[in-house]
This record gives sequence, C-alpha cells and structure tokens, in this order.
Amino acid sequence: MEKYAIIVAGGIGKRMGSAVPKQFLLLKNKPVLYYTIKAFVEAYDDIRIILVLPEEYADLGREIIDAYFDYRRIQITSGGESRFHSVQNGLRLIEEEGIVFVHDAVRCLVTTDLIHRCYEQTLQMGSAVPVIRAKDSVRMLNEELNDNEVLDRTKVVLVQTPQTFHSRILRPAFEIDYKERFTDEATVVEAFGLKISLVEGEENNLKITRPVDLLIAEKILEMQQGEKMGLLNN
Repeated sequence: MEKYAIIVAGGIGKRMGSAVPKQFLLLKNKPVLYYTIKAFVEAYDDIRIILVLPEEYADLGREIIDAYFDYRRIQITSGGESRFHSVQNGLRLIEEEGIVFVHDAVRCLVTTDLIHRCYEQTLQMGSAVPVIRAKDSVRMLNEELNDNEVLDRTKVVLVQTPQTFHSRILRPAFEIDYKERFTDEATVVEAFGLKISLVEGEENNLKITRPVDLLIAEKILEMQQGEKMGLLNN
C-alpha cells in the first residue's frame, strides 16, 4: 500500500509573533519542521512526503530538505488561502491509491507509534483521526442568548493530527465546495457524507502556536532523548 504524508505548513503563525512562520523557528538548534518531517521519514521507509508551504518560504523549505533529508522522497507545493485549499494542493500531487496522512507541520512531537496506529486503523476502517480526552471542565457558549451550559467532559475529545484516510475517501471529499466550517480533514470527509473513525492520540502531540509551546517542546525532547539514552545503556 502506498503511503503519503501531506505536511501542512501553509500558514504564517501570527500568534507566535515572530518574523518567520513558526514551522521555521528553531527548537534545540533545528527548525520545528525538521522534527515533523523526520518523524514520518523514520516511520516508514517507503513513505512520500508532500510539504505544503507558503510560496514565499519554499526556498527555505528546500534548504531544510537539502540539509537533512533525501530530497527524492519529498515534494513541495504552495499553500492556499485556507487549510482546505492547502490540503487540496497537496492531494493533487498524489497519483496512485494509498494511505494519506495529513499532519500539522507544527505538531513536531508526533511519534512513530501514533503514525503506525493511524495507518493500521485506516487499513481497517478507511480513516483514523487521533483524539485525546478533555481534562478541564467544558462549557458551550450561546452568544445570541448570552448564556452557556456545562458539557459532560467525558464525552468531549480534542482533535489532533495526523488525520489519516484512504485516498479513495480523501481525494473525492476534497472536490466538494469549500465551507468556512471546514477546520480539518475530518469535517470535510463528514460533509462529503462519510463517517470518521477515531483513534487514541497523545498528550505530547502538541501544536506549537505560542512562544511557551517551544519551551514545552524542548523539555519533552530532552526527556525523550534521556529515555533513549537510558535504554541504550541498559
């Protein structure tokens, strides 16, 4: 089965407040994007990476690829005006049927275990969307009535990536007309009329959106590297 990872890095990350998009910020002396690509390259020897970047940062993306990876496994395409259009651009580079991972470029701590779980579940169910349980109390706001209500947090999950689908599902789903409610691939597939399958995500699979997230990611990387060293020494 062919494997594709569409890594979406089409945004500019205004919340980070930096001069360059957050996927190019340094994390332990390497760009955030390096860790994301590395996770998928190491997960499968035969996976093809499709990197979706803002057009003006394509050269910077190529520099990262040239410095750390085999460029023959990675293609670059331009981002669109929304996530939907960026993923659509990535899908246009897929010619053969296979399993397609769509992943946020700034979820740089994704593990091989999670990538493998998503793949195996997609083989069985046609899709796999990673989620984690909500730990905080949750309320639903109704601004029109100036009201709110408590939700049962045991029935609420937080959605992550890589959202994974068989190409026979994802490619036709992205031929429908764009709607503002399309915040991820799962909402597009559901609008196409298909149900999605959930898989357990990971607490450390955080999305880098604020400066403090870089500090948290650095500590997690240090812990992971320490654990690996401990295993090698035992």
